[in-house]
Amino acid sequence: MERYDFIIVGGGSAGCVLASRLSEDPSVTVCLLEAGGKDSSPFIHTPVGCVVMMPTKINNWGFETVPQPGLNGRKGYQPRGKTLGGSSSINAMMYARGHRYDYDLWASLGNSGWDYEQCLPYFKKAENNEVLSDEYHGQGGPLNVANLRSPSDMVERYLDACESIGVPRNPDVNGAEQTGAMQTQVTQRMVSAAAQRRLTSRPTYTDLI
Repeated sequence: MERYDFIIVGGGSAGCVLASRLSEDPSVTVCLLEAGGKDSSPFIHTPVGCVVMMPTKINNWGFETVPQPGLNGRKGYQPRGKTLGGSSSINAMMYARGHRYDYDLWASLGNSGWDYEQCLPYFKKAENNEVLSDEYHGQGGPLNVANLRSPSDMVERYLDACESIGVPRNPDVNGAEQTGAMQTQVTQRMVSAAAQRRLTSRPTYTDLI
């Protein structure tokens, strides 16, 4: 039987990153296990494929919550990726961090080190932001972050509608101010047609191993 120093169960967004980080030490061996198999489905590497995968069982665990009293007993549907890369393989490639208040709340509940200011350096370390480089954004990391390259005209109409009801435009909801309406940032990178693929945590991190 093969032996490993580390066995990671789950090759999703976190598992791929952890495998990559641990493998930076050449003296250790790492085994990454994933129930869903390879991320070779064409739905993964076709951007609009997310609308096929999310409501079905294609590369998707399709979890449900317990019945929710606040929803009149209905269950909440929770699509979760069942493939290498996990949910980063089936999502819409939008880049949106959690709000700083959520991280600070975790810390206030006794989770030392999980406040926003201590998480921020790791957000920046992961990023290769094509357009922003400031105290909230990084460049040179493995995860390419960009603005939408061909946004629909509906985006501007939506932002105008938000402004008309008092919701301000925000050019960067991953920056200092995290409320407002904006055109989303995405985890995409321009490549040749022959090399196109989704930037999930699998190629972003495990191709480095």
